Amino acid sequence: MPHDPTHPSTSLTPHTPLARVRLAAEQASPAVLRGVPLEPHEIPPGVQYVTLPDGRITLAYTHPTHAEPEPVASASQPVPAWAKTTALLAPTVGLGITGAGIGLHYAAPGLIAMAHALWATVALIAAGTLPLLLRARRRAAPHITHHTHVTANGLFGRASNTINH
Repeated sequence: MPHDPTHPSTSLTPHTPLARVRLAAEQASPAVLRGVPLEPHEIPPGVQYVTLPDGRITLAYTHPTHAEPEPVASASQPVPAWAKTTALLAPTVGLGITGAGIGLHYAAPGLIAMAHALWATVALIAAGTLPLLLRARRRAAPHITHHTHVTANGLFGRASNTINH
């Protein structure tokens, strides 16, 4: 038998059921073949017994007469509410952060100037109120006692003084 790449038996090994049937068909007479059917489990998929116009029964590749049922697509599940919320919230938060960053970029020189102005104001208030606080403290203090003529004898001598009111 010549090698035909389009023939279905070219990919079969001599140990497959279809190859055994072909070998038997080539070596046996048609009368013998009618009496030696294959078991249903030995017939490969896509191969069936067919009756030829001259009355012989043989195995042949056949096209299915009915369409095979298509696999049923799994029913689509609804998208959970938390997934929708997250999907809508993520770009919004990202754009908000981006907008804030751009705003701070443009506002930075003004913010620095305002910080300097605030520190200058704090320094001015401190410079203006410190003398007032010291003056008010002096007025509220009780009468101060002045010690005059403090004397001491020697390096570690006891000191004595005169008190003037």
